[in-house]
Amino acid sequence: MVLAQLGGSISRALQQMSNATIIDEKVLNECLNEITRALLQADVQFKLVRDMTTNIKKIVNLDDLAAGHNKRRIIQQAVFNELCKILDPGKPSFTPKKGKPSVVMFVGLQGSGKTTTCTKYAYYHQKKGWKPALVCADTFRAGAFDQLKQNATKAKIPFYGSYTESDPVRIAAEGVETFKKENCDLIIVDTSGRHKQEAALFEEMRQVSEATKPDLVIFVMDSSIGQAAFDQAQAFKQSVAVGAVIVTKMDGHAKGGGALSAVAATKSPVIFIGTGEHMDEFEVFDVKPFVSRLLGMGDWSGFMDKIHEVVPMDQQPELLQKLSEGHFTLRIMYEQFQNILKMGPIGQVFSMLPGFSAELMPKGREKESQAKIKRYMTMMDSMTNEELDSSNPKLMTDSRIMRIARGSGRQVHEVMEMMEEYKRLAKIWSKMKGLKIPKKGEMSALSRNMNAQHMSKVLPPQMLKQIGGMGGLQNLMKQMGGMGGMGSAKDMMGMFGGGDK
Repeated sequence: MVLAQLGGSISRALQQMSNATIIDEKVLNECLNEITRALLQADVQFKLVRDMTTNIKKIVNLDDLAAGHNKRRIIQQAVFNELCKILDPGKPSFTPKKGKPSVVMFVGLQGSGKTTTCTKYAYYHQKKGWKPALVCADTFRAGAFDQLKQNATKAKIPFYGSYTESDPVRIAAEGVETFKKENCDLIIVDTSGRHKQEAALFEEMRQVSEATKPDLVIFVMDSSIGQAAFDQAQAFKQSVAVGAVIVTKMDGHAKGGGALSAVAATKSPVIFIGTGEHMDEFEVFDVKPFVSRLLGMGDWSGFMDKIHEVVPMDQQPELLQKLSEGHFTLRIMYEQFQNILKMGPIGQVFSMLPGFSAELMPKGREKESQAKIKRYMTMMDSMTNEELDSSNPKLMTDSRIMRIARGSGRQVHEVMEMMEEYKRLAKIWSKMKGLKIPKKGEMSALSRNMNAQHMSKVLPPQMLKQIGGMGGLQNLMKQMGGMGGMGSAKDMMGMFGGGDK
């Protein structure tokens, strides 16, 4: 993914600094030089990088720090804060409200993925209870209406456009009026792609804006555009009141830093990033969790939101009860696989876990992991209730394994591999046995109960190693309150259905 390499380089620079016995001026400069090199290679603007390193040196004045201070922590926090500053214009964008009609106009360069992004934006809000609608005011590109129509039909979102009318201003005004009458509360207007040299198209964009009076203008930017992004973004900003930005194609191998830094320079917040072709490969962009994930520190609060999104509230106490009994069946494994698949792209979910840098889950691998989970579920569909509800692996005799393989159209060795995965997860689950179930308001007691020792038994060995072993885990748990976007031990417990709601 774009920026995975950047995140890896910055993480390594901070890690090398942590390995140094004494942190002096030389070690700090080496670390900052590495970070500077990584940012410049990722196409982040030179002036922004220079200002960032100057600010970090001002904050981390090694001579003034008393002996008791944790210099590593102060440097890490300074890097974190400065990266956030680059990406945060300090003002929120307009947020649509349910039940009140809002018009959102999309603008951007040709080929930036604008039409696809319109549908993703509509689909995201539809899942959250809005009534979105799409208007195609792009009469410049052949096939634009067909593309929007196809996307909207797939996502079951109403759309408006015309094969005969060539005036985009008229289509936009009629479309907005039609959907207002139909009580749609999020009307999305897709416009023609353009670049700053095309004066006529910019004039057309201004006219569409005047006709539809949008509450928000979203600038869609392709992450591969690099340093040219600054001029283009500025040209759009001067023509219409750009209020927010969506960065697309973040799953590619382009550098991406140019788009993010140029966007920051236009002083409009990034609200979403597109991470793939599919409808669900679209993430809310929140600066602190994003930087936290970029540095391999994870994003517990985002992870917890995902958990709460997919595990229904009424099932959470039941899940916690089973957890405290240490009773793990194939049916529970099946339900958890269902939850994982509902959470969206698996790499996106894993990048929220501390110590899991984006480089560990290359783009190709996550499809493989998802396919494997689906294969396991197909095999479990061929099992009897007795097999699914038993926690005794010995029940799975050779004849049963052969029957499951035949019933699911898989090989015997694949069923055996799935049973090995079940045993591994059952072992982890059994370590949670005896975990105190909190009553409402007892969260702090549970947080105390959930110490690093307990967590080290639950985390997969490779993740524990990546975090830096037991010591790294203890540091991480100390930091959880202090690092922006990482949540707290309370958030961590939300994984197991705990927490006050």
